[in-house]
Amino acid sequence: MEPKKMRFGCLAKKGVAEIRERDLPELGDFDVLIKMKACNICTTDYQQWLGLREHQGYPMAGGHEASGIVVKTGKKVTDFKEGDLVATGYEGCGSCSACRNGAVDQCVDLHKDTEDGYKWGFFGFSDYCVRSVRGIYKVDGSVDPSEAGFVEPLATVLHGTKKLRLKPFETVVVIGGGTMGLINAQAAKAYGCRVIVSEMIEKKLETAKDMGFEVIDCKEKDPVEEVKRLTDGDGADAVIVAVGATSANDQALEMIKEMDGRVLLFAAGYPVPKLHIDSNAMHYRRIELIGTFGATNDDFKEAAKALSTGVVDVSKLVEDKKFTLDQMQEAMEEASKPGMYRVSVLLDR
Repeated sequence: MEPKKMRFGCLAKKGVAEIRERDLPELGDFDVLIKMKACNICTTDYQQWLGLREHQGYPMAGGHEASGIVVKTGKKVTDFKEGDLVATGYEGCGSCSACRNGAVDQCVDLHKDTEDGYKWGFFGFSDYCVRSVRGIYKVDGSVDPSEAGFVEPLATVLHGTKKLRLKPFETVVVIGGGTMGLINAQAAKAYGCRVIVSEMIEKKLETAKDMGFEVIDCKEKDPVEEVKRLTDGDGADAVIVAVGATSANDQALEMIKEMDGRVLLFAAGYPVPKLHIDSNAMHYRRIELIGTFGATNDDFKEAAKALSTGVVDVSKLVEDKKFTLDQMQEAMEEASKPGMYRVSVLLDR
């Protein structure tokens, strides 16, 4: 029997995650009905739960690292079928200049409130949802649903990697061995780079080692001096700052090589980190500071392919302890603990 309602998790206010119910939207010609399988709690989700990103507004029906199984397709859907495992991406309006150029992350309607007043309205934490084919990506059915939910974060990493213009045999330092840091590290490795991860939390250091990366324990060694030592004094070709902290920004600028070094500012931080840079040094050393955020349609397609083929393996980035939709509050509490990788909410239990 086809469902008429959807149950979903949302942030009602600081520190409060609630389960609510609403009518399922009508299935359009180019829509699919998805029985959701899993949604991972992103940093933006739990930081708002902690009260650090309240500018995003309430009630927040977020959850953008999600996957599920197609159970019904609209009349004009031709490239998805019942039983497909899909991951959610950015839907966009499909008709503005940004969407027409594939830059769906710049769509003016991307974060438009729903008609019933929900912010962002991704509804990733739901038992069922209706999505346009514009915003879903097929993943191989062998992929674990929680891992399939990494299509969105991996897409954002690939977007930044392209801006960084990595080349084989370059040395790349990733500051931060959290979820996004280690996805960045894997992407850089896929480009043929030597990758060094700088981190201070023991759990994350061990995970980075298990993934085969060189690591710097910045509790034990000065990370700038260690990068210089590991590169025979040359410094890194590029540094990816995957943690939002002033100290990380400062270290990145000291780690890069003397000429033509690049720094990718991947992570946001709350409170806002500072960036100390001498404009003359930027000028004479030809330093590049590169910002990145979001992902395009092509980035999403490539992310789905990378996960489906195992080019990027995120299995070590999902916490063993899983939660159900009715345990959203407990899941947020778990995700907000220091040192956690992705906490996954299983939606079909």
